[in-house]
Amino acid sequence: LSVAPEPVPLRLAEAEASPSQGRFTGPRSDFAFEVGAGLAPSRPWTNVLANPGFGALVSESGGGNTWALNSRLNQLTAWANDPVADPPSEWFLLQDRRTREVWSLTPSAWGTDATRYQVVHAQGLTTIRHQRGDLAVSVSWCVDADSAVKQVRIRLENLGAGKAHLRVIGLMEWMMGEKRSDRATLRCKPYYVSPPGAGLIGLLCTQTEAAGGFGGGTAFFCESREGVDDPEGLDWTCDRRAFFGAQGQLVLPQRLGQRGGQGLDPCAALSRPVTLRAGATLEQVFLLGYAPDADAARSLMRQARQTTAPERERATQARWDGLLGATQVSTPDPLLDAMVNRWLLYQTVSSRLWAKAGFYQAGGATGYRDQLQDAMALVWARPALLRDQIVLCASRQFEEGDVQHWWHAPGGAGVRTHFSDDLLWLPYATSHYLQATGDTALLNQPVAFLEGPPVPEGAEDRYDTPAVSPLQASVYEHGARAIDHSLRVGAHGLPLMGGGDWNDGMNRVGSEGRGESVWLAWFLCSIVTDWLPLAQARGELERVQRWDAALMGWRLALNTAAWDGAWFKRAFFDDGSPLGSDGQPEARIDLIAQAWAVLSGQTPPERQRLAMDAVEAHLVDAEQGLIRLLEPPLQHASPSAGYIQAYPPGVRENGGQYAHAGVWALMAAAQVALGEPGDIHARNTPYRYFTCLSPAHRAAHPRWGAAYGVEPYAMAADVYSAPPYTGRGGWSWYTGAAGWLHRAALESLLGLHLKADELWFTPCLPAHWPRAELTLQREGRAMRFVLVRGEPVSALAACAEPHAQLLQVAERLRWTELPQHCCFVVPLPTAR
Repeated sequence: LSVAPEPVPLRLAEAEASPSQGRFTGPRSDFAFEVGAGLAPSRPWTNVLANPGFGALVSESGGGNTWALNSRLNQLTAWANDPVADPPSEWFLLQDRRTREVWSLTPSAWGTDATRYQVVHAQGLTTIRHQRGDLAVSVSWCVDADSAVKQVRIRLENLGAGKAHLRVIGLMEWMMGEKRSDRATLRCKPYYVSPPGAGLIGLLCTQTEAAGGFGGGTAFFCESREGVDDPEGLDWTCDRRAFFGAQGQLVLPQRLGQRGGQGLDPCAALSRPVTLRAGATLEQVFLLGYAPDADAARSLMRQARQTTAPERERATQARWDGLLGATQVSTPDPLLDAMVNRWLLYQTVSSRLWAKAGFYQAGGATGYRDQLQDAMALVWARPALLRDQIVLCASRQFEEGDVQHWWHAPGGAGVRTHFSDDLLWLPYATSHYLQATGDTALLNQPVAFLEGPPVPEGAEDRYDTPAVSPLQASVYEHGARAIDHSLRVGAHGLPLMGGGDWNDGMNRVGSEGRGESVWLAWFLCSIVTDWLPLAQARGELERVQRWDAALMGWRLALNTAAWDGAWFKRAFFDDGSPLGSDGQPEARIDLIAQAWAVLSGQTPPERQRLAMDAVEAHLVDAEQGLIRLLEPPLQHASPSAGYIQAYPPGVRENGGQYAHAGVWALMAAAQVALGEPGDIHARNTPYRYFTCLSPAHRAAHPRWGAAYGVEPYAMAADVYSAPPYTGRGGWSWYTGAAGWLHRAALESLLGLHLKADELWFTPCLPAHWPRAELTLQREGRAMRFVLVRGEPVSALAACAEPHAQLLQVAERLRWTELPQHCCFVVPLPTAR
């Protein structure tokens, strides 16, 4: 007797839901908000759960996906990038076996109607709770700290007086590749304990096609030991067609069909009936994992089932606590504390370094400049991660000195370009690492080059898989070749722009080989200033002379041809005409040319101040809380700067608030303010810029919050600056600006300078802050620093720490010689 499947009712959304309002809560600054019954974020609010080789996205609606090794090329379940529907590719459903009603555990379109779901995103963990009648439901997602395993923990509690007869269903829609057609070569089958038929362990899915580089890779979906260990009650199928009716609507069959093999619409679905007595609770735990072959997947599945759900969650959160606890601040601004202590560095590591993905981009590739910048934010918390990134990037450099703009692991396919800045982030990050650690052994580590054909004449790039060269050289030589490759200058004495510098969208400025970059000159000056002593120490006198001559030439050009009278130009086109000059109708002024004039220290203080005054006057929109990248946006400029002009005005690099540049402006403003200690307005500017850049402050603002829309706890790459979308957040999570803002809070606001064996403070706190604290931890040593306004004696008394010692502003402290626990008071001038 066949039984018709039960429809999974589609919950019709309100015509216009009110935007959710969240809050930071608890010691880990978890972010909690409600969804449902006419309440929802205007766009998905997501979490990125990851370890170095495996991860998942999860949104408040339950949307998201899982990947292994490469978040683009090896999606285990499909990434959607649909901010309107946010469709899931992993389903968790409940059915009341008496009424036959079916609903989703998450507030997707199939969630329970007229119900409020409570969503909590934390570092390494997301939990969604709701109550339907007498049934309280909680579902939590986490990714194992070390292995390629994701856990979904479902907790059911019967609050009623009678028994609850339920059915729990988990459905994974396999992808096992980059695109939907990759599903055609999947083989799915159950995995039974021995002897066959004695009990189902889980479901396996193997990619049989090897061309994509992941042939043999096998995913699994199973219950953990927390599930009721009843082989008779567990139903399954590997055929997704069982869940869709004749009209394509989602349905739940009473029996799943237990189909496996090839030629299916591949999925993994498990269903189990459960009964809860009055007042009883039950946990059903599902595991999704991946291994390079079927045998390894079976082994990992058995191993993963030995860890209880609470143990896995505790281990995951302990891993994040250890990393994030290395720097902890306490200030009068709790939103700043939440971002700096927990979310910024979490975003940097989980989304940027490990996942290389977010809701709006499943990139999967390593960006040469991108992940080097991300890792620089970890030079105190995890210096080994920065060291490893430097060595990895050195291995993606060609013998000629240029590099891959980005590449995919594991095969190494990527893009070779004419971008002029990518290669230079290697020596820049290396200097940062050496200054903070003193680990000069890095410079001598041998690393092989790449070899391959150059970019064809007239082409912007070349995509291929280069070979590994037999030639090896030290990390020092890799960095030195990057500098050597960048010494050519144009008619104004400035370095050549190539196919674009930091702003990729300006790809036509120097496409003919003559355009010049002002920003790149500031950047090169910073690098060569640090690398000249390294070359001198190695006795490379010819290189020293060549670099020193280049440095003198750049300085001269920057302070003559690049100066526009009130600010610095941005670049010169191939035809010699300027970009970023007062006489132009579009892009008259560009932010990074001004910020790096300060950060590089290569122009007199008066011009630094004038450049930042111009930023405040022309690029800062105080009413909307925006720091624009350039102004006015490019639309009709001739010659064309490049594909940047295809962006709408005020969007992304075309005059939006681009967060990287905004953070550099914050850091530059703090540096200028330190030179003018009596100027209260200057002292307040860096913190004001922080509130413009921080998603927590923007979302909480009474005017800016409604337009912003994206997550209040994760940095967005950009914020739109032109009507009708002024103040709208753009690409969230997958941006390197999170690491830069973390650095800016510590280095520019609190004024921390960290070197290999000493530290000091030059704070730039806003005038209304009477006090701020910073605790640093490493290798069992905890150092507390209390920055207090007042005279030394009163500041020390205000600390109330019996063994506290005074540390003056800019006084150097040898931190490596300190005891395990210590406290220092840094007295600051009283704000006037």
